Amino acid sequence: MATATQLQPQDVVTVENPGAAGPFLIVCEHASNAFPPPFGSLGLTEAQRLAHIAWDPGALGLARGLAARLDAPLVAARVSRLIYDLNRPPHSAGAMPARSESHDIPGNAGLTAADRLARTEAVYLPFHAALRAEISRRLALGRPPVIVTVHSFTPVWHGSPRAVEFGVIHDADPSLALATVAAARKMTALRTELNQPYSAADEVTHTLRLQASPFGLANVMLEVRNDLIAAPTAQEAMAETLAPVLHAALHQTETDQAGTAA
Repeated sequence: MATATQLQPQDVVTVENPGAAGPFLIVCEHASNAFPPPFGSLGLTEAQRLAHIAWDPGALGLARGLAARLDAPLVAARVSRLIYDLNRPPHSAGAMPARSESHDIPGNAGLTAADRLARTEAVYLPFHAALRAEISRRLALGRPPVIVTVHSFTPVWHGSPRAVEFGVIHDADPSLALATVAAARKMTALRTELNQPYSAADEVTHTLRLQASPFGLANVMLEVRNDLIAAPTAQEAMAETLAPVLHAALHQTETDQAGTAA
């Protein structure tokens, strides 16, 4: 198996709008379905590499739209989640899965401990170091960021249609997630649910737990059904819809906290 030593940090993570002055910091861990040369195709067909198992379709366009409207930096992955799922810790089987949904991933079968370490060092560590650096810069400036991770999900799961259109997920602190759900239900026509189609129990809040919770940062994970953001125009429209929701949710959260402190 090819090694990951050829990869450089800029091959696995991009930071856009680093000087943005808004309160939010946008993260897109599953932005890309790129398979860099050290890994080839992992034995997958072109159709599999385009499918949801390899990335979150539409998520990057939505994340960029939100970053532009919220004057926020964006930290995004540049490699497929099948090489390393950046929303999973290194000891998780899901970080480099041998099977995803109903698909076997031949290039991930039988990985040794050394293989897993090489991918962790090449992909996971640079990505999360870049995100931590953006957080740390804002903390040093006295502007603690609000962490928003952006994902998409399939409209059908194992043959069952999903009615939810907009899922809002929290880790330990539900404050911003609850406010986001309330704002979305008030301000949009999206069918919005809390902790759907996933929750922290499904091991999907690793980035929030690693990067936001230790600093006491407000945070939320957004999941949008990918048929609603399949085209660039739809991604822009969804960003236009959700940016005011996030502003309103943050305002409500800050108001609630001020009231509690008083």
